Amino acid sequence: MQHGLPYVAVLILLSSVPLCAQDLTQGGPPAPAAAADASANHDVGSDSDDSGWVRAWMRIADKARASQPHFVAPLVTTHVMLVQQFRYDMSWQQDPGGAITSNYGNSRGLEIIPSSRLEVGIFPPSYIVHQTNAPHGFGDFSYQVKFRAFSGTEGKGDYFVGFFFGGTVPTGSVPNGLGHAVLSPTFAAAKGLGPWDIQSTIGATLPTSGTNVLGRALVFNTALDYRIKGKIWPMIEQNSTFWVDGPLNGNKQVFLTPGIILGPFPVAERLHVAFGFGVQVAVTSFHQFNHRWIFSIRFPF
Repeated sequence: MQHGLPYVAVLILLSSVPLCAQDLTQGGPPAPAAAADASANHDVGSDSDDSGWVRAWMRIADKARASQPHFVAPLVTTHVMLVQQFRYDMSWQQDPGGAITSNYGNSRGLEIIPSSRLEVGIFPPSYIVHQTNAPHGFGDFSYQVKFRAFSGTEGKGDYFVGFFFGGTVPTGSVPNGLGHAVLSPTFAAAKGLGPWDIQSTIGATLPTSGTNVLGRALVFNTALDYRIKGKIWPMIEQNSTFWVDGPLNGNKQVFLTPGIILGPFPVAERLHVAFGFGVQVAVTSFHQFNHRWIFSIRFPF
């Protein structure tokens, strides 16, 4: 099974094609008269097929966004929404011995909406730098697919329920990579209450091999944030991991993560930018790291 796992991401992407095709054939809302008149003044061959495809894709993304609340993405907790953006995170954490490990990329990357109910995320390997004698290097390639099952916009329930499926492919060498492929099914839900919203996920990390080394774990995350003028989002997260077998069987670690997101701010046409800052602080006696400072930049489009 491990040898065939690099093809999982490809199969997931292919599975989105029928849904994407369905949305493309449905089309979008009628163009305004001014836009229709402007397009009529062009020659038939002046609009490239590529630009037409891009416009159809953007209509799909807009349709998805119009079908769900507009909560900001937390720093650690998986964003309980369909989102189309490029995201790059960096973090610096204190290891048990006091050394600092830096992570550039933090398993974030490109997220696109190919269907009004589907998001596909492709996350290149992070680059990890150690203060110790451990070798620097790239981590594992990861991916995620989000499915929106139910949702209601602000004024129509202000909620989201979905099922996510992700995983990692062992492209990095230990200690920067896990050395084994891991699958991560997740249930996600979110609810807005005026300017407040709460986003929660519960899932599992399931190695396809090397369970005696990695163990299986349950992962529970919750983020609570407050919206100020639609541009300032102070938040607090709890991030919990419970190991159910393997060398850490019976252990748990819990972090509290205060942080703030600023934005999104317009850059050009559809492109926006947002910034986030926060720190993970361990609140259990057992923890694999502590005081993990996080910086996040996102480019929704």
